[in-house]
Amino acid sequence: MLAAGSPAPQLVLEDTTGQTVRLSDYRGRHAVLLFFVRSTSCPVCNRHVRDLVRSGDELAADNVRVLLAVPEDREKAAAWKARHQIPFPVLTGRRDSPHEMVGLSRKVFGSMQQSGSILVDSHGIVRHAHGATMPTSSYDKKGITAAIASLNTPA
Repeated sequence: MLAAGSPAPQLVLEDTTGQTVRLSDYRGRHAVLLFFVRSTSCPVCNRHVRDLVRSGDELAADNVRVLLAVPEDREKAAAWKARHQIPFPVLTGRRDSPHEMVGLSRKVFGSMQQSGSILVDSHGIVRHAHGATMPTSSYDKKGITAAIASLNTPA
């Protein structure tokens, strides 16, 4: 898993429309909160996503853009996004899982996809990184809030 203070990886993902999304596209303009969903069918992860949607205006006011990364393919991700009326870009990997790209692997004999979040500031520095095997522990809202509050201070 990434560590706070480290440079963000060069993530290149694909959104549900097939467009390429690079984390570096936000550099110099916005901070980015990436939430890595364990599975689109995970009820706990869906509850976390609903909280992010409710917080969307506050995050935008703090100049933070939200991206959701899912392990499923683009078609399943698009259906999930539409069904849940998610206003944020939903990203999938082109060849590799977005989760694996940041060190969120499968645990417990390869059956449990880890989930979590990273906050990258507008300079491309990771300000918050959190991962968990159990979905109930994957959304560190207090940690995210503290990291967003610290965006105006040096990494």
